[in-house]
Amino acid sequence: MTPVSYMVGPKIDHTKHTMLRLETFDKDSYEELISWIGSEEELMQFAGPAFTFPLTKEQLETSVNDKNRFSFKVVNSITNVTIGHAEIYLTDHSAYLGRIIIGDKEQRGKGLGQQIVNLLLDFVFSTFDKTKVELNVFDWNVGAIKCYEKVGFVINPNKKIERQIKNEIWTAINMTIDKSRWQRLQLD
Repeated sequence: MTPVSYMVGPKIDHTKHTMLRLETFDKDSYEELISWIGSEEELMQFAGPAFTFPLTKEQLETSVNDKNRFSFKVVNSITNVTIGHAEIYLTDHSAYLGRIIIGDKEQRGKGLGQQIVNLLLDFVFSTFDKTKVELNVFDWNVGAIKCYEKVGFVINPNKKIERQIKNEIWTAINMTIDKSRWQRLQLD
């Protein structure tokens, strides 16, 4: 993947939050991401069943080399500190957002997730010929669901996925947003 540094377009209000930017996720960032995933449950929440715990550099390398996947580290533009990770996965019909994590647990719940999602949507809609973006989120992750709803995603009631983690079944719901809805919301 070509190195990239991408900041939110001017329509996004930066005044409420620390300004963030997306940068290409590369080998130099593997250890930091691995350090944020401390359990099998955290790995399932972060990546679904794609990886096995413990997360390794080899698993990340395989993922990064997927030509349909765009992996980013999320950087605080003021401090230049990496605060998270996020990915875009392209399919024939849409783009998926996924593997979104704010690494520092003290920074969660402060609106940074909304900024990350808006960065990803801006990147998708301005870079690719896609009019729909989807994501999957576990139904118990209420904070993430609220974050996605604030950005404009709506729950797709026709699509659910069940995943087994140890002796539990976790249900992931699908959420979608189309380009025209997201653009209208940016003008509000």
